[in-house]
Amino acid sequence: MKKTISVLGVMALSWSSFVQADTYIVDSYADDNSQGTLRWAIEQSNINNTQENDILIQAVGKAPYIIQVNKPLPPIKSAVKIIGAQWAKTGEYIAIDGSQYIKGEGAKACPGANPKQYGTNVRTMTLPGLFIQDINGVTLKGLDIHRFCIGVLINRSSNNLIQHNRISNNYGGSGVMLTGDDGQGNPTSTTTNNNKVLDNLFIDNGDGLELTRGAAFNLVANNAFISTKANPEPSQGIEILWGNDNTVVGNKFENYSDGLQINWGKRNYIAYNELTNNSIGFNLSGDGNILDSNKVHGNRIGIAIRSEKDSNARTTLTKNLVWDNGKEIKRCEAGGSCVSGQRLGSIIFAVPGLEHADFVGSRGGGVVIEAAKLQKTCTQLGQKNCNSTPNQAIQTPTLIVKEGIIVAEVNVQPNQSYQLEFFANTQAASQEAEKYLGSKMVTTNARGTAEVSLKPVTGMATVTATLTNHLGATSELSAPIVVP
Repeated sequence: MKKTISVLGVMALSWSSFVQADTYIVDSYADDNSQGTLRWAIEQSNINNTQENDILIQAVGKAPYIIQVNKPLPPIKSAVKIIGAQWAKTGEYIAIDGSQYIKGEGAKACPGANPKQYGTNVRTMTLPGLFIQDINGVTLKGLDIHRFCIGVLINRSSNNLIQHNRISNNYGGSGVMLTGDDGQGNPTSTTTNNNKVLDNLFIDNGDGLELTRGAAFNLVANNAFISTKANPEPSQGIEILWGNDNTVVGNKFENYSDGLQINWGKRNYIAYNELTNNSIGFNLSGDGNILDSNKVHGNRIGIAIRSEKDSNARTTLTKNLVWDNGKEIKRCEAGGSCVSGQRLGSIIFAVPGLEHADFVGSRGGGVVIEAAKLQKTCTQLGQKNCNSTPNQAIQTPTLIVKEGIIVAEVNVQPNQSYQLEFFANTQAASQEAEKYLGSKMVTTNARGTAEVSLKPVTGMATVTATLTNHLGATSELSAPIVVP
């Protein structure tokens, strides 16, 4: 049977070949839907959604360049590049400001999905500035997106690029939120993948960035996350909540409750970041996460690993440089360390988090957790209804000096392979991991013991070590030993 194409079909095919991407110029900072406004440009791009369009926002008048929107902008429903044109010329941003319609006291102006709750650490997709939902291939560059509840909300959307922006003073959910939330708080897999957040400046957001509820395989790199005294709710630089397989590299985190917090995320790779002046640098739960070659200094606690219901969960710590922690920084907005008498330092197990009964601090505005649902950490053998020591309770190695040589003694599981990592410190009183010396593999005997010697160390005062089992669980640092 011969196939035929109708005249109307031919016309439709011909017409489709003429559909092209458009460029929309924003040269008016009014917010009235007239031609040349940002609202008009987004709506026009949404109509022409068969191609990737451009929205170029021009610098109008004198700096600072600010578009004040008086109601929520329309969700972005097309693949489009929204570019603040001045950034490529002078490095100046064009601001999109939500303060005209988001009224109230700080985070209280931003209710959560539960209207009795507000601010950071409550489930929310309320009042975003730019809203990317169920669309892929959006680019945002050269913008200062500020004074919304969420600066940029990426919901069930993939392959988007957020680069060279200033994200500031978004006090509700976060500066940028990447979430697979289905609208009911449930995660959706394969919907919020392969987004890139690169080279941005995050200033005074509640959370700088969130990767939540199924957000996976996203890259967050080379950003600065900074909180100042003006921030009413300095929570996390980044929070990962049920987000898996993300990569966070080369960022800086400063002045938060937690620089980076992982809540039950899996297989996230966190490397080459710098965390300073936070109550806790890394605040971690979850399984299979790897922290590699980060610089963690000047915090109250450098790396905290929380106990959780999954006793087999493990976190791998490798080649991280950790020094000058133990500062008295009690900043506890949805994280941090404010427990009196808390053991401080570089790598600390069983630090209480929001889910634990002994957490001290804010769990989020209006958040009340039933006492029966709060978790506890076991403190002695035989206890019930409590979480076991985190990271599979792996024991630290013991460092001794034999015949002028530092020797690491291991007493753990029999006939197992382990990796020892050695660190040195320049000050005699230091017990942390200021300089990485290298690693050695060791296999225990039938009694679970082994020992390995360290090559001579010069120019250093003390040495410490960690032990990692074959499943990837890393111990706390050993007690230091003075270099002979």
